This record gives sequence, structure tokens and C-alpha cells, in this order.
Amino acid sequence: MAEKKKETFFTRLKYKYRLILYNDNTYEEVLNYRLSRLNVLNFTIIFSILMILLTTFVIAFTPLRKLIPGYPNSSTQRAIIRNAILVDSLEYELNLRDGYLQNLKSIIEGELPKTHQVQSDTSIRYADIKFTVSKEDSILRAQVEEEEKLNLSLNNKSSNTNEQIYNLQFFPPVKGMITNTFNPNENHNGTDIVASPNEVVKSVLDGTVTLVTWSPNTGNIIHIQHRHNLVSIYKHVAEILKKEGQKVKAGDAIAVFGNTGEYSSGPHLHFELWHNGKPVNPEDYIAF
Repeated sequence: MAEKKKETFFTRLKYKYRLILYNDNTYEEVLNYRLSRLNVLNFTIIFSILMILLTTFVIAFTPLRKLIPGYPNSSTQRAIIRNAILVDSLEYELNLRDGYLQNLKSIIEGELPKTHQVQSDTSIRYADIKFTVSKEDSILRAQVEEEEKLNLSLNNKSSNTNEQIYNLQFFPPVKGMITNTFNPNENHNGTDIVASPNEVVKSVLDGTVTLVTWSPNTGNIIHIQHRHNLVSIYKHVAEILKKEGQKVKAGDAIAVFGNTGEYSSGPHLHFELWHNGKPVNPEDYIAF
């Protein structure tokens, strides 16, 4: 029975029908079509496919796609790309800053700083960069080398830098008595000064506060960056009066004299002075 119905259904699809159009006034035959259900079904499928393709083409390759809600226009796309580049640059700068501050913290706590590797810019194809020596570059190099032959300032760069440091007017962090001097052989990279209770600790030079922290061994710590690659460090203070990023002048109050940290044997200030990443004797520059 089922097989008979199936045959009857497909047979009916092939039945021919005639569509005739007459003129209503003269009853004259105008059009005459001979169709079947299968022809109508095929025509409908083909027409639907063509309409879908035409609509897709209009939306994808014409300006009409901008009328679709939520579709980004050219200015929005440029803004998205620009923001992505800015976010990538900001993330790179933040990683550099965090690595720099972490190294400073390690130096203050007497530990070795971690090596910080600068990440390469992923937007640049370094493999495509070609270095070639031009004629103008060779002429410039020869001219510079000829001018620098008699220039003695290059050989005296370090001595000139030391002279600049000696000529600076350092402000004493506190006035008091030195109880322990600078001795890097015993891992004592600063000078210990005893002063009056609750005396104010002052900045030795103009600079910027780059680190305010606390450690179990040395207590409250404040770190200031100065010109000529100088860094001053103040440890064991009772209270810190400045925040990271603040500008300070020589003689400005930055902390309160105290006795914090396990390594503190009594109220005193442990003061360190670093130049070009190496500790120097503060007594060579400051009269306490």
C-alpha cells in the first residue's frame, strides 16, 4: 500500500497542466503555458537560490552593508585597530616599568636584580630589515672620526661625571652622629646616622620619589631618583611622608626618623647613595 502511494505521488508531480490566458473582451487566447507540478517546484527552488545569492552579494559588496545595525563602518574599524595598537604599547610600557621597579626593590633589599629582557616589537618584521652602507653614511663617519681624534672629552667622560657629582650641593638627610660607615666588603652599602628622636628626614637633592615600600629586615624604605643617574635610599624610617611619583626638592621633609625593621639595632637612619647602579660612600659627598 505504501509503495502504491509513493508511486502515485511522484506520478502526480509529472502530470501536465495547461495555463491559458484569455482576453476578457474578445476571449482571444493570449498566453498558453504547459506546466507540471515538478516544473513549478524546480522554478521555485532556482528562484529562491538566486534571490539568496543576490541578497548576499548586495550586503557583502555594496555600501548597503553599512545600514545593517551593528556593522562597523570604516572609521570604527580604524578606531578599533588604533586602540589595539595603543593597548599593546601600553602593556609593553607597563611591563618595562614593573621590571624596573622590581629591580630597584631587589637592590634596596640587598638582592641581585633580575635580568629584564626587552620584548621585541611584534609589528616590525625584523627579518625584512636590510642594513646597507650608503656613500653619505661613509662620508659622515669619516668626518666624525676625524673631528674626534683630538677631542679629549671622550676619554675624560667618567672623570667629568665625577666632577659634576662633587660640585652638587647635597643636603644632609639628618644631622647626627655616624655609628656605622660605608663598607661594601661587609655588604654595608650605606652610612648609619643617629639623630634626635622624631627628627625629620630630608631629601639630599631634587628628584622624584620612585619607590615607597616596607620590608621585614629594613622596615620602611623610600627611594628617590636624582639627576646624573644618582639614587638616594632611606631605610628604617618610622613614617614616610611622600608617595611614589611625587617631585621633591633638596631639603624637603620626606620621612620621620625611626627604628623599623629587624636589622635595626636602635633608632637610626641607614642612608645609601648609588651612582650608575653602584653604591658610593655618602661621606665623600655629604657632611653629616
